[in-house]
Amino acid sequence: MKLTVVGCSGSFPSQDSACSSYLVEADGYRLLLDMGNGALGELQRHCGLYDLDAIVLSHLHADHCIDMCGYFVARYYRFEGGRPASIPVYGPEGTERRLTTAYADTPSEKSMSEVFDFHTLHGGGEFTAGPLNVRVEQVSHPVEAYGFRIEHEGSVLTYSGDTGECEELGSLAENADLFLCEASFTHGKEDIPGLHLNGLQAGAYAQAAGVRRLVLTHVPPWTDARANLRDARSAYSGPVELARPGAVYEI
Repeated sequence: MKLTVVGCSGSFPSQDSACSSYLVEADGYRLLLDMGNGALGELQRHCGLYDLDAIVLSHLHADHCIDMCGYFVARYYRFEGGRPASIPVYGPEGTERRLTTAYADTPSEKSMSEVFDFHTLHGGGEFTAGPLNVRVEQVSHPVEAYGFRIEHEGSVLTYSGDTGECEELGSLAENADLFLCEASFTHGKEDIPGLHLNGLQAGAYAQAAGVRRLVLTHVPPWTDARANLRDARSAYSGPVELARPGAVYEI
């Protein structure tokens, strides 16, 4: 597998990065994890608009899904070459309704489903996306949210999505080759259960799960990313770094 960081800023785009979006590729298949604010533009640096094979939305907060409205325009109103076939979109219950409401002026209530083939995620479920096997677990967040374990030919990528501390996250990360884990909060500053992790907690999960590499992501512009990196290193003995736009990882 190859992982490309399209965007990694939390809550809203930073000066340097779009919000959450990650491109996973294997055997010519392209799966996009999330499409937050600014991600659609950045995505075009890494693949063509119509080259995605499937999209997975971890949850329906705007910083993880709002650029799907722009992507709807690109697919629905495409003139040159005609409208492309619908693309699978995996998301929480109500994803179609959420995107239709956000766009606010689709030609009909079912226009989104003319270009997106919606599938509902469920905790404890699995699905196959091309050559990828995707395991799904619901994680701890104020809205319905999911983390993912993606496997391909013995290699494992775990993506936390947005989450506070929960047992499911440790299970998803067990022995992962790369753990893409959110670190929105700062240890000793914010303490809001069931919302986000800090760098220290991300490091502790990585250490307990025996992951081979930790990449911290979803750090908001107002959070000191260097402090989170330092805290993660204090809890995790393996290699750890901050996600950055355009970074590529071979898994």
